[in-house]
Amino acid sequence: MKMSRRLIHVWAGIPLKEEDMGEVRVKVRLTNAADESMQRRGLIRLDQVRSLEVEAMVDTGAVRCVLPDKVRQQLGLSTAYHRHAKYADGRSEEVDVTEPVRIDLEGRLTYEDCLVLGDEVLIGQTALESTDLFVDCVNGRLVPNPAHPNAVVLNVR
Repeated sequence: MKMSRRLIHVWAGIPLKEEDMGEVRVKVRLTNAADESMQRRGLIRLDQVRSLEVEAMVDTGAVRCVLPDKVRQQLGLSTAYHRHAKYADGRSEEVDVTEPVRIDLEGRLTYEDCLVLGDEVLIGQTALESTDLFVDCVNGRLVPNPAHPNAVVLNVR
């Protein structure tokens, strides 16, 4: 498989020049995982499963995914627990963490508890890693891991 120099840089973790990089935004489907589970068990109908498609910013500086409170409410997610969140500017605050959310990203899915803060959905490193997707900053998109582009492969060790 022939890869562009820029994609090789992304794949190998080689830093790109700032002028080579752009903001990466993607469509993502978020689903209340508890609703999904109840539907599979026949306790609620499919049309009762709360789900929505939103535009999200891929943030490689964020470890976990982030949902604004408005999105949490639309999905009917409860607060599972609280954690201290540390921002890039050094600030820290206690934030709500949701119960599990199903995240459908580029045809791949994962489940994650999300931090509740801010005003936009952010996709963090843990979701990227568990979907085996890489960030192509130059072309503003997510791409499957070139080492195994046709399936998600998770490292155990």
